[in-house]
Amino acid sequence: MIITDAGISVDLPPGWEGSIRPPATLPDGARRHSVTHLANFPLPPVRGENGSGAVDLMSNGDVLIVLLEFGPESAGTALFEKPRPPFLRASDFSRDTLQQRVEGHGGAQRFFTEAGRPFCLYVVVGDYIDRVDVLESLNDVLGRVTIT
Repeated sequence: MIITDAGISVDLPPGWEGSIRPPATLPDGARRHSVTHLANFPLPPVRGENGSGAVDLMSNGDVLIVLLEFGPESAGTALFEKPRPPFLRASDFSRDTLQQRVEGHGGAQRFFTEAGRPFCLYVVVGDYIDRVDVLESLNDVLGRVTIT
């Protein structure tokens, strides 16, 4: 299944689902940027930008990938100067790299600029100890993301 919006496209393999929330201007005039959620478990219809609401449902073997876009003024700054990582390793994950601490989970976070657009890649695994078991499918999905 291919999902696409806001210059982001992902060809999801079987067993994965996702959504892309396009950018929008809020009633107060503030600009909201795109948010992409990809998961190998059913995503709840209501969830926060960093996956709150979804991470509470995760268990062993579950993966949540979040691509959170930032404003164009952040592109190329020191935080976002690196390119998108081609893959993640088990050593990239930590129990401390979580937006919402949930017992047993692990997270990885990388900032990058691609196609002139700044993003945070935030990944949560349902079981930090067994994170190596999901790396192949996680990295497969990361390789299926196209940003233009």
